[in-house]
Amino acid sequence: MSARQPPDSNQPDRKSDAATRAGLVIVNYGKNLLVEDDDGALYQCVARRGLQQLACGDAVDWQPTGEQAGVVEILQPRNTVLLKADGRNRQRPLAANFDQVVIEAATEPAMDAFLIDKYTIAAELAGATPLIIINKADLLSAADRQSIESLMQEFRAIGYRYLFTSALENTGIDAFRDQLTGRTSILVGQSGVGKSSLIKRLLPEQDIAVGRLSTASGQGKHTTTTTTLYHLPGGGNLIDSPGVRDFRLGEVDPNTLGNGFREFIPHLGRCRFNDCLHLTEPGCAVIEAVNAGRISERRMESYRRLQSQ
Repeated sequence: MSARQPPDSNQPDRKSDAATRAGLVIVNYGKNLLVEDDDGALYQCVARRGLQQLACGDAVDWQPTGEQAGVVEILQPRNTVLLKADGRNRQRPLAANFDQVVIEAATEPAMDAFLIDKYTIAAELAGATPLIIINKADLLSAADRQSIESLMQEFRAIGYRYLFTSALENTGIDAFRDQLTGRTSILVGQSGVGKSSLIKRLLPEQDIAVGRLSTASGQGKHTTTTTTLYHLPGGGNLIDSPGVRDFRLGEVDPNTLGNGFREFIPHLGRCRFNDCLHLTEPGCAVIEAVNAGRISERRMESYRRLQSQ
């Protein structure tokens, strides 16, 4: 792991008292946390009883309880948080204080456009910027590339950026690195899309960083199954999250779900009814925009699927 970078604009203002120290949650192992202090030293910590669930990227205040150990006493206000639903549909924080959500996809495993949609919606609702990465570009046939370009043009029309990368051939990595510099980003996506390979390209000393985390935490080298924050050599932070088969937004107010669709925003508030859910209501400005081709039918179908869940 490289030396800790100066706090960026996305980090919360700190208000530690004399009895506590400022820290950053680097890894959350459940009951145990790995907290980094302002000097870059790592400490095994537990959370004070009654403290809300912590997440990777949280700014905290903690007190030492022994050599390289401590108790987290205070959770500082979060600027952003990415929530996901567990098997019981309970909201769980995955990461905090990021300003960019990097959504990695590939054709192996098969690309899931609905999953990409859900991550862009989660980013928008959290107040972060989505960036779509198509990895394993070296494996794309001409037909695959054309099909993906067509889908990506749909996202580009909304205002989202996308990049093609190949960790194997080391192509697109510099452009990807440029998009990460100076930001705190969380990397998300399906299992098997090559997130670990991309991170190794971005962090040439990643094995050293993993070893350092493992030694400090006593957890063994299991960072691929936990959300972990790395400091980027050129500045900024990258939060690596485990690959998923699916991502569930969890409970979202039906009346605010539309705010997660950037292309809906110009039309919200223009419907005939104030409580319009943009499904079948007469005089719906969003439906009119779909019929006029200003909103894609595919994205509208994603909205309907989420409203029915």
